[in-house]
Amino acid sequence: MTTCTVCELHAESTFRIEGMDCHEEVAILERRLGGLSGMEALHADVLSQRLRVKYDAAKLTAASISEAVAQTGMRAWLEHEEPVPVGASSVTRQRLVIVSAACFLAGLALQAAGVQGVPLWTAFGAAIATGGVFTAKRAAISARAGLLDIHVLMMIAVAGAIILGEWTEAASVVLLFALAQLLEARAMDRARGAIGALMDLAPSDALVRRATGDVRLPVDDVVIGDVVLVRPGEKIPLDGQVAAGESDVNQAPVTGESLPADKRPGDEVFAGTINGHGALDVLVTRLRGDSTLARIIHLVEHAQSERAPAQTFIDRFARIYTPIILATAALVALVPPLLLGADWGTWIYRSLVLLVISCPCALVISTPVSIVSALAAAARKGVLIKGGARLERMAHVRCVAFDKTGTLTRGILRVTDVVAVGGSTAADVIHAAASLEARSEHPIGVAIVAHARALGIAPQAVEGFRALPGRGAEARDDGRALVAGSRRLFEERGLTTPEMDRVVDTLASQGRSVVLIAAGGCSLGVIGVADTPRESGRDAVALLRTHGVRHVVLLTGDHEPPARALAADLGLDDVHAGLLPEGKVAAVKALRERFGTVAMIGDGVNDAPALAAADIGIAMGVAGTDAALETADVALMADELLKIPYALRLSRATSRNIRANIVFSIALKSVFLVMAITGTATLWMAVTADM
Repeated sequence: MTTCTVCELHAESTFRIEGMDCHEEVAILERRLGGLSGMEALHADVLSQRLRVKYDAAKLTAASISEAVAQTGMRAWLEHEEPVPVGASSVTRQRLVIVSAACFLAGLALQAAGVQGVPLWTAFGAAIATGGVFTAKRAAISARAGLLDIHVLMMIAVAGAIILGEWTEAASVVLLFALAQLLEARAMDRARGAIGALMDLAPSDALVRRATGDVRLPVDDVVIGDVVLVRPGEKIPLDGQVAAGESDVNQAPVTGESLPADKRPGDEVFAGTINGHGALDVLVTRLRGDSTLARIIHLVEHAQSERAPAQTFIDRFARIYTPIILATAALVALVPPLLLGADWGTWIYRSLVLLVISCPCALVISTPVSIVSALAAAARKGVLIKGGARLERMAHVRCVAFDKTGTLTRGILRVTDVVAVGGSTAADVIHAAASLEARSEHPIGVAIVAHARALGIAPQAVEGFRALPGRGAEARDDGRALVAGSRRLFEERGLTTPEMDRVVDTLASQGRSVVLIAAGGCSLGVIGVADTPRESGRDAVALLRTHGVRHVVLLTGDHEPPARALAADLGLDDVHAGLLPEGKVAAVKALRERFGTVAMIGDGVNDAPALAAADIGIAMGVAGTDAALETADVALMADELLKIPYALRLSRATSRNIRANIVFSIALKSVFLVMAITGTATLWMAVTADM
């Protein structure tokens, strides 16, 4: 998309680039486009094959930029445009590799049969010609741009081998390098395909209800306020609210939830999720480009362009490594023959081997491919990780801090205990409390009424209801006074008894919030209320420990008794209760000083300061929540605690994979550096090692 500012003198455009598969193509583009008059800045992203440019619109146009890109052997078109169809170059490349392999095998067969001369040269020459088409073309482009990249070096090595009469070596080098390039392109395509699979989740059309009847339209033609019909088994085309119908919806493509979610009128649904057994009428609330799925794709694409520290290290290493090896190759070719009178052919051949191992392209692409594969895999599980830097940082987490309400608990209060005193029954206690709380909107009152209805106890209408802020409520029922509230309220009114005090102390020590009930001036009993813990909490904490987390702590603004009760139930190491937002921030900083890298898990809203203070901030249940999606380091689309150890395990596995790639590649090239100088490595061995 192109945007112009400052009287249209300065423009920004994003191009899609076909044929940009390695950092060497980026260097060619930078060399070619950097010299254009009016070009101000450019940034290339190999994995997404995008080129972002800033230019002076008075001197340069998008068309002229596309033409300049074409001169490098690549194709460019503006991101919002459709590309012009061309022949299947990947298929052509694959066929040429097969033909080259056949010619090479024929040459080996002739050589084994003792055939020499023209037939042998013809077979190996055909292998070189068919396998080296793309390499020679790219080498010519690089040479014109003044770049000494792997394609130029490979053609120099092949030409040198032919001059030295090493036809077998030359043909094997061309074939193996062509195969390596094909494998590299496949690896890049797989990484890109991981993101492309996300884009294919949403359907391209929708069945829209109209006054004249239902009509199927492209999703781009659907507007906010339209009602779309989603039949059983179909994918939901756009974000919206259920207007009519009930069904179970598989939200795994967006949230990663393992079980379908029941949807009723008023519930939110997401594009790309799969309708179950019932038909749904969905009122569209977001267009295609603003849907939750579209935002996920945008965030993943943006995340994969963020460079991880390991990737930055590899790029720095490559800039130093290649010139050193090239200089070494020149010295190997010249010094022994000139100073020691050694054989020119022998030492030139050894320098050619050094040329082949001088390009670290395979090493350079291994890190971004690993990162993008991990980011896309996590997104399919409903875990959005905001880039390689966060992915790599998460691998070093040694301390995890949880918020309580809405994170380790569901944020939904339920009645856990009903204890009658003074000769009353539990039914008497619940009936009196529900009758009094029927008008209350307080979460505790709602929980008591819901519990009464579940037991089949109907609340009774009361008179003179009066809320007592911070203490409770009172009303009259058939002339008797009903009171529900805190211990403080009952102490003020002289309604407590030793028996009731013992019950209150017992429930409070178990982490319950207590509501005392009295009727007609006599105590009836105590109701214990607690937040509902998540069933997977204990398993999540146990898995975190198996993945190397040394310390798991609870940071909450809640009172200490319920916080400690929850921590004991889940097996947490420590509790910090009664914290204000700034207190959570201070606690996170203290944990970092003690244990190192800290991850904080919260709901992404009231925990925002603590999430920002942590090394990794993880927001839970953010599907449809724009702010949390944008601000968290890691966003869990669903309220599933087990996604946290999954993300940690993925980050550590990816980090191990990257380290293994780096160590193996550098070690292998070091070995071949020594082998090339000592003459124990051949050209085909060097290419195989790089491949």
